[in-house]
Amino acid sequence: MPALIKKFNPPRWRAAVTVNGKHKEKQLPDGSEKSRRAAERWEEAMRKKLKTPETIVTDSPTLLNLSNSFLDFVKERQSRQTYVEKLAVMTRTIKRFGRDTEVADIQVADALKFLSDQNRNRSGYAANKERKVLVTAWGWGKKYMPGFPDGPCPFQVVDRFPEQRQPRYVPPEDDFWAVYGVTEGQDRVMLLTFLFLAARRGEIFRLKWTDIDFTGNTVVLWTRKRAGGDLEADPVPMVGRLKQILLAWWEHRPIKSEYVFVNLDETPFCKQYLGLPFTNRQHLMERLCKKAGVREFGFHAIRHLTASIMYREGQPVSVIQSVLRHKSPQTTTRYLQSLGLKQTQEAMEAVMGNRGPGKVTPIKQAAEA
Repeated sequence: MPALIKKFNPPRWRAAVTVNGKHKEKQLPDGSEKSRRAAERWEEAMRKKLKTPETIVTDSPTLLNLSNSFLDFVKERQSRQTYVEKLAVMTRTIKRFGRDTEVADIQVADALKFLSDQNRNRSGYAANKERKVLVTAWGWGKKYMPGFPDGPCPFQVVDRFPEQRQPRYVPPEDDFWAVYGVTEGQDRVMLLTFLFLAARRGEIFRLKWTDIDFTGNTVVLWTRKRAGGDLEADPVPMVGRLKQILLAWWEHRPIKSEYVFVNLDETPFCKQYLGLPFTNRQHLMERLCKKAGVREFGFHAIRHLTASIMYREGQPVSVIQSVLRHKSPQTTTRYLQSLGLKQTQEAMEAVMGNRGPGKVTPIKQAAEA
């Protein structure tokens, strides 16, 4: 009979059946009386199914099977950050439904309850991100895993949740140069490389000297931001100032590595990584921003800053799309719309601020007239 598992908050019912050495179990979403009755019905149906000799029971993969196989695939083909994000989603899903739950047993109502909890406890944006990863994992399982159910993904059937997202924070250009002013050596070169290439963090960390064509004034950035997760080469132009800076760094870099930026820290914690390319520079920007006395921003915000500068200087969307290397102009348009309202306010002030026949009459004066 079902057991109430109280270690979860809220408690939930677990149905379990063992017949002829074959064990099946399923976790229900909560500890309600309705879930208890559903667990009893599931046990009864599964017991009959396992006892029927002429029935060939084809197991669907468990949630743990799907998670492990899907995450192995992601780890090989996509960035470490993407892997970590999807690992967190699959971990939360297993914690909710149970590692031994077969994916065929997850119903739309279960998916709705799970995603609704994410929406209520975190945000609509978080719930939609969770939904997107689970739909992707389900589609991967259907394509690659034997015995995977043919029906629709229950998470995809659930409608997206309303989102309330804050505008991206783009640091003022003066703040960037303030941070630049407190750096030296490799960190200074890296910051300018981020700014002049509008690159993503992973693209800069994996940049090699062979990717830089000083004669042709181009840099090849290798990106995984494509369908399938394959690394693709994106040639981008190199402005003269960046060329001079990178040539100087090439001549004076203390460690001769094939990578442009490597770990130079010889403290006990970092010494084992000396000379190796970065995978993460945790807390660097936090320290630099604090030292410069400006609001904290990260590497990706510098990419936003480059787009913002070009937009403010009147460059068309097509040029900014090329700089950001977006496949679709709609992506660039959405990107620019998320950069905040400062440039919009400036434009409105310039165009609309002086409209009218003269000075605007104060409200009180207009009322007395």
